[in-house]
Amino acid sequence: MKTVQDRINKSVTRIFKAVFPNTTNHYDTLFGGTALQLMDEVAFICATRFSRKRMVTVSSDRVDFEHPIPAGTLIELVATVVEVGTKSLKIQVDIFLEEMYEEQRYKAIQGIFTFVAIDEDRMPIPVIDA
Repeated sequence: MKTVQDRINKSVTRIFKAVFPNTTNHYDTLFGGTALQLMDEVAFICATRFSRKRMVTVSSDRVDFEHPIPAGTLIELVATVVEVGTKSLKIQVDIFLEEMYEEQRYKAIQGIFTFVAIDEDRMPIPVIDA
């Protein structure tokens, strides 16, 4: 039987994207809404991999946009389970910025997303079977 820590370790989810001009604003940086969409998606994948149940987003807590993400860079989104409740999970998502042609890398955005496990009738159920 998997322990909670085993599940957390195996559910860490990483996605890489290139930041192209069609995802940027008039300042030539990644739209905040696009960043939030990507963060919610990777958090959903992480939550699903952890629980192997239907999961839905119920909230996004504080999201800190620490550095702008310019077009022509690479980003890595990393989602990790940071809290396990009875029927919910908190997932931390970090977005790291990488220059395409340099070794520079740093955290640009961080946020927390809460997910709830649901059954076929969309009613909350335990995240982990007892």
